[in-house]
Amino acid sequence: MAKKTNEPKLDFKTDWAYEPAPEDTSHISLKKKYDLFIDGKFVKPNSKKYFATYNPATDEKLADIAEADAKDVDKAVKAARKAFTKWSKISAKERGKYIYRIARLMQERAREFAVIETMDGGKPIRESRDIDVPLAANHFFYYAGWADKLEYAFPNRNPKPIGVAGQIIPWNFPLLMAAWKIAPALATGNTVVLKPAETTSLTALKLAELIRDSGLPDGVVNIVTGAGATGAAIVNHPDINKIAFTGSTDVGKLIQKAIAGTDKKLTLELGGKAANIIFEDAPLDQAIEGIVNGIFFNQGHVCCAGSRLFVQESVADIVIRKLKDRMETLIVGNPLDKNTDIGAINSKEQLLKINKYLKIGKEEGAELYQSSCTIPTKGNFCRPTLFLNASQSHRVVQEEIFGPVLTVQTFRTIEEVIEKANNIPYGLSAGVWTDKGSKIFNLTSKLRAGVVWANTYNKFDPTSPFGGYKESGFGREGGLHGLMPYLRF
Repeated sequence: MAKKTNEPKLDFKTDWAYEPAPEDTSHISLKKKYDLFIDGKFVKPNSKKYFATYNPATDEKLADIAEADAKDVDKAVKAARKAFTKWSKISAKERGKYIYRIARLMQERAREFAVIETMDGGKPIRESRDIDVPLAANHFFYYAGWADKLEYAFPNRNPKPIGVAGQIIPWNFPLLMAAWKIAPALATGNTVVLKPAETTSLTALKLAELIRDSGLPDGVVNIVTGAGATGAAIVNHPDINKIAFTGSTDVGKLIQKAIAGTDKKLTLELGGKAANIIFEDAPLDQAIEGIVNGIFFNQGHVCCAGSRLFVQESVADIVIRKLKDRMETLIVGNPLDKNTDIGAINSKEQLLKINKYLKIGKEEGAELYQSSCTIPTKGNFCRPTLFLNASQSHRVVQEEIFGPVLTVQTFRTIEEVIEKANNIPYGLSAGVWTDKGSKIFNLTSKLRAGVVWANTYNKFDPTSPFGGYKESGFGREGGLHGLMPYLRF
């Protein structure tokens, strides 16, 4: 229980309000139907089948998306293979110019990309506008610079492109994940067949339009839309040289089994259940913001979300009280409203999964706390949620929920929190909050996580590698390390 305090407490319902500020969407033009992007052109699917994509905040249908079958995938792979013979042989400097042009065009159309990303995915417009789109463009800028410097990046190793890369991306960061995968593949001289997630295909298809307008040679990037069967066709195609997958751990395991015995290269960026650790000497107000950003950013639809909070026992009461107060200020609602902090859950299926875990957590004996905010009656929404008094054995602690749900545990010693943080199947990321540099360096060497943030959280940069251990996958994306999976030596 939090200690009583004489500090004045705001009544957030009466003392604090905001004026709705919805983003203008009149400049956004969406087609009623989107085809596949193969060999530099939009073509109808072999199956003649299309599926609908919806705005998760309003349940409004946005467009129909082509469903690619194995024949469409084969057509895309053949186009990529044909383009590879030319793309891999043009000068590296020229390749860099094309990638740079894509980045510049993305900057010019940034507002359009941001609004579509929010409409299709449900994330707040502030995040799409200020984080996702600029960071996606920066990845293209960054890898454009590496295109003619590979021999300096890997001296005396004679790096060569591997061929055709099959890339499958998730629904939580559609445009950013496309940039993470396409940019290093092109910089290293490879060609691409990319499949976006079925619930968030629109920005990938808009990127296809941009790629066509950039003058990139036909077939260098192909984008095929669909569901699991489309992804399986890419994974199993015999003429694909490398698979890059970001998504669930269960699907990642299936992919690993599917390519066993082949010579395909593989990188997997899978699930996570990150520990966010608050020591008693941490700057607590700053840490509260880090906790909120760590779990409620993008509705918790983040593989590296700080979904397990560990607070040193001596400051637990004050941290929990401050965190509850901060949660009361969070606005859950229209993602196109510039004031919104937490947008819509990406799909009804994901909302059902989150609600299932809320029920499980209560049945396990954890104490449920949710903010008192109102949420829209239409669309897929979930209040920011805490599970207090959680324990290591609880499923809500061990399993990835992928929503705005935070479990809270306390600890006394460094040894205890390291053991608890590592006692998990995942190993993607972690956060440490303390004013002692020695403590930070100690934990970064002991935590089994691919990324460890110190006194911040969810900060990304194209120059920095990202990836995990254990059931969070293997291989790295971003930075110099992100070039290696697309090269043979």
